[in-house]
Amino acid sequence: MKRIAVFASGSGSNFQVIAENFPVVFVFSDHRDAYVLERAQNLDVASYAFELKEFDNKAAYEKALVDLLDEHQIDLVCLAGYMKIVGPTLLAAYEGRIINIHPAYLSEFPGAHGIQDAWDAGVAESGVTIHYVDSGVDTGKIIHQVRVPRLETDTIETFETRIHEAEYKLYPQVLKELGVTER
Repeated sequence: MKRIAVFASGSGSNFQVIAENFPVVFVFSDHRDAYVLERAQNLDVASYAFELKEFDNKAAYEKALVDLLDEHQIDLVCLAGYMKIVGPTLLAAYEGRIINIHPAYLSEFPGAHGIQDAWDAGVAESGVTIHYVDSGVDTGKIIHQVRVPRLETDTIETFETRIHEAEYKLYPQVLKELGVTER
């Protein structure tokens, strides 16, 4: 059985979907006040939080993450709204075992504002991508993608809601494809 951990920086809606469908060993947040930690508590999932500013440098921060992952014998790290770029320390230890969900159809609109960037560009459709993490920003090998059309009646809010709904379907599908055992 693959042991998974989820990394999230904010509200944790993708974490919630994952944890409701798969056994999650722990969730990690780089913000001590992130709502994802409350979600974890409500779902009886172990959680950890520490912030980059608590360390001398990013390498030390990522070494602490590697130690945490190793301690729990994690096979797969699922980034779900984790808003830090994975650096060389974490990547060296877990390359090929970290996946990320991105709220745009890559290679279109990489980076932190995929939905807003797609909206501002006026595209007819965007989407959702799950990919392996590499040393670039949203450049890793694509595992699976789905398109989400932009409707004539859409506002940025409705477009964003439909993209998130696509995420909530795609992440569990990909985890099953990767051999993660469901609850």
